[in-house]
Amino acid sequence: MGGLPLKQIADVPLGGRPTRLDYASLDPGHHLLFIAHLGDGEVVAFDTRAARVIARIPDVASVHGVLAIPAISRVYASVTGSNEIVAIDETTLKITARMPGGSYPDGMAYAPDAHKLYVSDKTGETETVIDIRSNTRIATIPLAGEVGNSQYDPVSRHIFVNVQSRQQLVEIDPANDRIVARINLPGARGNHGLLIEPHQRLAFIACEGNDKLLVLDMRTMRVTSSFDVGQDPDALAFDPQLHLLYVAGEAGVVSLFKADAGNVSKIGDGRIGPNAHVVAVDESTHRAYFPLRNVQGRATLRIMAAEG
Repeated sequence: MGGLPLKQIADVPLGGRPTRLDYASLDPGHHLLFIAHLGDGEVVAFDTRAARVIARIPDVASVHGVLAIPAISRVYASVTGSNEIVAIDETTLKITARMPGGSYPDGMAYAPDAHKLYVSDKTGETETVIDIRSNTRIATIPLAGEVGNSQYDPVSRHIFVNVQSRQQLVEIDPANDRIVARINLPGARGNHGLLIEPHQRLAFIACEGNDKLLVLDMRTMRVTSSFDVGQDPDALAFDPQLHLLYVAGEAGVVSLFKADAGNVSKIGDGRIGPNAHVVAVDESTHRAYFPLRNVQGRATLRIMAAEG
């Protein structure tokens, strides 16, 4: 795969039409991968052990984000077509609740101590806060700019959100849902993708406006390095045992990095497949999952494995 230390394991048809796929989220304990089939308005449930689709959950129009919360056997999906967030029971694979999600709900993050779900409202320029115990919206936090992805940091127990039109990362305290810091990101353009690696105290920020990966030291809250990546980077995933960071790009190129003991170095770029802008990694098997919109006329899940 373009010189990357990855080998292809399988291509599995996802069913439905060859329309746009968006975010994916893994529940490793239940061996389930949930994929947003945006173009078909469905959430796909994929069994990673059996390597097959076990359900397609309908009535989620233009679904963008999905987030599995294994501790409660629940999945949340951001349904941009109806501006809702839906809760899905992992056991029955049925929708159990719907709640308001703003004007363009997208990425999501979960703060477990506060029992709150944080949803990026991209064009509404806010963060929507959901109490997952009651499945109700309890707050809307103005962010004063177009919103990218949200992530939870288990060390600070805070939520971090990209505000991509301001070249900032915003820090929110779930205890009171107040903004506690705005971190400027020199060199960022369209900082959309976000991943926090808590053990190394690093945040990885994918900038779709200039095809860059920024590395933020979370101890100093300063950008320490910048790398070129494939065109239109979007989702990121990290394999903590192999210290591998995946940056998936809309043009089909995935950039791979080594992040070990706080040191980040680029391994290379490789073409994975058409519109390979989403990636999820199972750290127990070191398999990487790439939902691809159209492979020979079919929506397909391309399964790769890291070598070495």
